Amino acid sequence: MEYRRFGNDIVVRVDKGEELLAAVAEVCEKENILTSRVTGLGAVSEITLGIYALSEKKYYSKTYTGDYEIASLVGSTSRQDGKPYLHLHATIGNIQTDECHGGHLSHAVIGATGEIVINVIDGAVGRKLDDEVGLNLFAFDK
Repeated sequence: MEYRRFGNDIVVRVDKGEELLAAVAEVCEKENILTSRVTGLGAVSEITLGIYALSEKKYYSKTYTGDYEIASLVGSTSRQDGKPYLHLHATIGNIQTDECHGGHLSHAVIGATGEIVINVIDGAVGRKLDDEVGLNLFAFDK
């Protein structure tokens, strides 16, 4: 992984074999990012996407292996308990099976390259578990 910072924008290249979320979290730690917007694209060889079932307060995840393109990667980073908290979603496509899948991104191994842009937002937003929905939601200081 390699990156460069240009003001509030950080351009990240995640290399073949690297785990995408670990790379983004590492940049957030090194650059002391408290809150940001994340976008990206690339190619993965293994990816796990999940769909949240609110009635069960549970993620249903599926791992895809093979040649998949990340058509879209969007999300945010914040902090929880002092550590980077990533909330990313991805849409992927596969030419061999002519299918697309999307959902909450929990794991992705880069197959060719990942091109990520982190837009740092001035300010800090935390996370707090909301018992009603069962998720860690944005928490704003009052």
